[in-house]
Amino acid sequence: MQDLINDIAAAMANAEERGKVADYIPELGHVDPQQFAISLATVDGKVYSAGCATTPFSIQSISKVFTLTIALGQVGDSLWSKVGREPSGDPFNSIVQLEHESGKPRNPFINAGAIAVVDAIMMGHEPKETLGEILSFVRYIANDDSIYFDHAVAASEMAHRDRNASLAHFMKAFGRLRHDVDKVLGTYFHQCAIAMSCEQLAHAGLFLASDGINKPSGIRVVAPQRARRINSLMMMCGHYDASGEFAFRVGLPGKSGVGGGILAIAPGHGSIAVWSPGLDAYGNSLLGTQALEMFVQRTGWSVFGH
Repeated sequence: MQDLINDIAAAMANAEERGKVADYIPELGHVDPQQFAISLATVDGKVYSAGCATTPFSIQSISKVFTLTIALGQVGDSLWSKVGREPSGDPFNSIVQLEHESGKPRNPFINAGAIAVVDAIMMGHEPKETLGEILSFVRYIANDDSIYFDHAVAASEMAHRDRNASLAHFMKAFGRLRHDVDKVLGTYFHQCAIAMSCEQLAHAGLFLASDGINKPSGIRVVAPQRARRINSLMMMCGHYDASGEFAFRVGLPGKSGVGGGILAIAPGHGSIAVWSPGLDAYGNSLLGTQALEMFVQRTGWSVFGH
């Protein structure tokens, strides 16, 4: 397995087309696009890594998997009255569907849906308390207390927040948000600014590969049915309006972020994190997707196979 991981990293190192970094968030625009990392954490406790797999990067929308898990733990299925479970087919920051659908976001992984999830888990608390809870949960499932918020990235997002603020105010106008818009946005931007390495991220995703249990530690994070449902949402909606393409090419539940990371889950096998900062036209890591496609072709771990 280590040979395969090394082969993938070598192939990606030689790739000429590397995509475009997310320069609309200035702090992310400074990241070196030549970097690549891959880490596989298996359900039996092994870790295989290559590239800069211990380098922290901004996980951005991958964090939405973790806040969704927290929200379902806190409010259960009542969350689905606030946010849907359908693919959007529109860009992750689109406002068009919100107007047609009375301010209820299509799913928890587009920006509007993730903002609604943050509003649900705030439960009347201040952003600082909610962020403490989010960070504690991520550290817990990754078994690593060194994971942190990159405040420079959060500030950069806050300074360029107009589109996300529009989404939030629109939902507020429809009565979809309970809390103050600025407090919800502040929480959301810091959540997206969590910095993790591929090794940390692969560990954090392990509970989704084993019916809700992080097997190496023996911790049950969620019930089996909930783990399966989170995986199904990752498969349907985890790559914005390119989720169908990712399912076609890779065939694993996955969640991307504009920091260039992708977390993919191979149920029964393990959790794979890849990172390459250059993005494709849909905002997904160009080389990260190629690496996962290569990984599944060599392992046969697609959920659509045996």
